[in-house]
Amino acid sequence: MANTSNGKRRVVISYHNLPVELQEELKKKYPYGYTEAMIRIDKGPGDFFYGVVLETEEISYLVKIDVKVDGNIEDDDDKDFYEDDDIKGADDLIDSSDEPEDE
Repeated sequence: MANTSNGKRRVVISYHNLPVELQEELKKKYPYGYTEAMIRIDKGPGDFFYGVVLETEEISYLVKIDVKVDGNIEDDDDKDFYEDDDIKGADDLIDSSDEPEDE
């Protein structure tokens, strides 16, 4: 394990393998969740994990957090939310470029 400049040991550990006492410390440190504190760690081409930092007096933990990534995300811009018949009065709208200009 690499040591930091302050002499603390650095440990990477899964949240599930973290002792219960440290899980409680993590909950105290991030009472409203740790989504904003998560960092992405790239391990190699296409391989990564997310983690949060938890400091104790002797050890600096990087706690791996399981994040479910949805690989089936569709581009919302491409969705057709309405059929042409669903928009009532759409044909009655006047395109401003068709209006005569007042001079």
